[in-house]
Amino acid sequence: MTDTMEAVREVLIDSLELKQSPMDLTPATELFGALPELDSFGVVTLVGALEDRFDITIDDDEFGADLFETVGSLTEYVDAKRGAA
Repeated sequence: MTDTMEAVREVLIDSLELKQSPMDLTPATELFGALPELDSFGVVTLVGALEDRFDITIDDDEFGADLFETVGSLTEYVDAKRGAA
């Protein structure tokens, strides 16, 4: 498990107030459409938390279901934005 994955899981749990533990969120865990907490307001909250935590900017044209498809896809995106991929 990467450091980014650990941090993304923490941001997901904290920003969306999930009941899951970090270990419950695997790279294959589905997000958008699977988590009721990830509605339109949840997406805005999550994006703000990710931008703050990782010091990145997520542009409006980067929003899409594929970005929030799984914990793994979100982690890969964050890594790419940070230049670590």
